[in-house]
Amino acid sequence: MSDWTAADVPDLSGKTVVVTGANSGLGFEATRTFAEKGAHVVMACRSLDRGEDAMADIRESVSAASLTLSELDLADLDSVRRFADEFAAEHGSLHVLCNNAGVMAIPRRETAQGFETQFGVNHLGHFALSARLFPTLRDTPGETRLVTMSSGLHERGRMEFDDLQGERDYDEWDAYAQSKLSNLLFAFELDRRLTAAGIDDVLSVGAHPGYAATNLQLRGPEASGSTLRYWMSKLGNAIFAQSAEMGALPLLYAATSPAVESGEYVGPQGLFGMRGTPGIAEPSDRARDPETAARLWEVSEELTDTRFRLA
Repeated sequence: MSDWTAADVPDLSGKTVVVTGANSGLGFEATRTFAEKGAHVVMACRSLDRGEDAMADIRESVSAASLTLSELDLADLDSVRRFADEFAAEHGSLHVLCNNAGVMAIPRRETAQGFETQFGVNHLGHFALSARLFPTLRDTPGETRLVTMSSGLHERGRMEFDDLQGERDYDEWDAYAQSKLSNLLFAFELDRRLTAAGIDDVLSVGAHPGYAATNLQLRGPEASGSTLRYWMSKLGNAIFAQSAEMGALPLLYAATSPAVESGEYVGPQGLFGMRGTPGIAEPSDRARDPETAARLWEVSEELTDTRFRLA
């Protein structure tokens, strides 16, 4: 097992990092570390009020933190477009894009464009965001990275292309697993396409946090009104989960470690991949399936009306 910690993140002065879901949980912890190491962090948050609170919290411990708050609702592709347009107008470079935000095991709902929310937010929103920010990522001098956060539960996932939106048959955990499998299929397909295009200075890396205590686990029980599930989730976080600080380490490692290569998958190296310091993890065989990944890429372009152009 590695002994890599946030202290090993290199100096990031002069770097620009975008973190989705930066106001809480793993995104908040990663943002604070990026800022401590000198990066300018664009905090992409659905709620500007919660984003403002998070910025204030970070500046209490990192007084010189260079932070920008921008509104991004991944459940609305119009919001994704506005965020990307504003970013391009205000920033000339992008060194790391962290696709981190997400929802987990919620009752079936739909995004602004009518997609099942877990698939729409966790995958389609990030796919469209990545496509729109990619030209800046590609054109920034030096090595740049796109990190996509998944979950160990991607191993449960299967791509139901004939019912992607769960209109005929919906299970909140199956939908979550499918969205997290989609994250890795995207990350690895992007790596393949970068290689085919001869682009070797942009890295596409997948990561997962293990079992980390964040509010993510509580959103599903809150949305469904299940008091029992809510308190079971809180108890699980208290007894079994590692801290959000530890859960953010795979994201930080994937985003900054010189040992990481494009197409790799980073996760905790401890018990069952649920906790511990980060290192290279092994995804499911389904996550590495190039035919499924290519099909998902095409479907994602069609659904989001976004062409992901590498050149």
